[in-house]
Amino acid sequence: MNKAQLKNLGNKYKIDWRNYYTGQNLVSVRIASLIFFLLNAVIRVLYLVFPLSLTKANNFPEFNLTNWVFFGSSLSFYLLSYLMLDLYRKRPKATAILSLFTFGFAMYLIICGMYSSFIATSDPKNALVLYLIALSTVSILFVFEYYETIMLIIAAELVFTSLLIWTETESTEMVYDQIISFVLLGGFYLISRYFFSYKSNYYLQVIEIKEKNLEIERSSDFKSQLLGTVAHDLRNPIAAIETLAMVMEMDEIDAELQENINIIKASCVQARTIIEELLESARNQNTAEFITVRTDLDQFMAGVISKWENQKGSKTIELNCRVVPAWVQLNHEKFQRVIDNLIGNALKFSGEGGTIEIDISKKNFQIIIEVKDQGIGIPKEKLPIIFDAFTKAGRPGLKGEQSTGLGLSIVKQIVEKHDGTIEVESEEGKGSVFRVTLPEDGL
Repeated sequence: MNKAQLKNLGNKYKIDWRNYYTGQNLVSVRIASLIFFLLNAVIRVLYLVFPLSLTKANNFPEFNLTNWVFFGSSLSFYLLSYLMLDLYRKRPKATAILSLFTFGFAMYLIICGMYSSFIATSDPKNALVLYLIALSTVSILFVFEYYETIMLIIAAELVFTSLLIWTETESTEMVYDQIISFVLLGGFYLISRYFFSYKSNYYLQVIEIKEKNLEIERSSDFKSQLLGTVAHDLRNPIAAIETLAMVMEMDEIDAELQENINIIKASCVQARTIIEELLESARNQNTAEFITVRTDLDQFMAGVISKWENQKGSKTIELNCRVVPAWVQLNHEKFQRVIDNLIGNALKFSGEGGTIEIDISKKNFQIIIEVKDQGIGIPKEKLPIIFDAFTKAGRPGLKGEQSTGLGLSIVKQIVEKHDGTIEVESEEGKGSVFRVTLPEDGL
């Protein structure tokens, strides 16, 4: 993103971007000043440990004085950075004081590198490493607007020229040194603008992702509200149709009409089931309140299974609890829907005389519920999408029972609200195992 692109973003984005990078610049000042302070502290320690070898070095008096100056000034910048960050946190906006502080520290680093190059040999073109490091550090660490970058370049060039005059550099050498400085400052400009573009583009991408996530969240809320409203409003017409069919049965009717009434009643039951699942899905997505109570899972499961006695037909439901008591936190109404759905599916896809096994065990402070059947199993290609809402993995039962494609999606939502997980293992022709894992409430 270049300057023209930022202009097209509008004032809101430009202001937000400037406020954001002002805070990032202050953090960079704090980190860089601390590193520079520690670096000068190490040099001071080396002076004390190796005094003879270092004090005999060229320009030692200048290095010694410069070290003390750098030592104190970097500490001052480090302490001031906390004050500036405190001001920024109280009011996270770009201000002239904060910008000048960052600009001043950047100029300070450049001057430090530049002056160190001069006192190294009194000829900067022979010792440009420190000057180059300073320019590179500033261009990478800090974000500056176009005009701020130009001002830094002009200020750096004026200081560089002043140092050349102060060191009484010959005119020919001065020209060479200026050419080198122009090259370095040109590189500084290019690197600085590149990182400005890179960081601003990254910032814009983050903002766009946040806005898209917000749009998705709003769209999801609207969808859930619409889903709940439509499903709720469909209840009355379906109930009216079902009542009318029952009234028609009270008269003397022939076999053909009875068959049509039975189709109507069966369709009403299926429609009512779909409506209930739509409402449940909407409630699970929108309800913030989710109350659980400490429950002995063995007793809870026994109560749920007893309600299936009249619906299981010739099939058998066996409960095997290997851990007693098995304490968990449950929302009874919601979790009963989980078990009802898993048992209902197991019965629906099991042949006559089949057995549904429900095992409760414990592993690593987790309570595990396994619902096993020896039914027709689930095709391998449908396993990855079986818990998706409105999934295409739904199939009619062995007796033609229809699937809404919402049941297992609702099951997963409820299990996750209990801080649990659900997974499935299945093989066609051999049956399926649905495994629900819940955290144990050991107290």
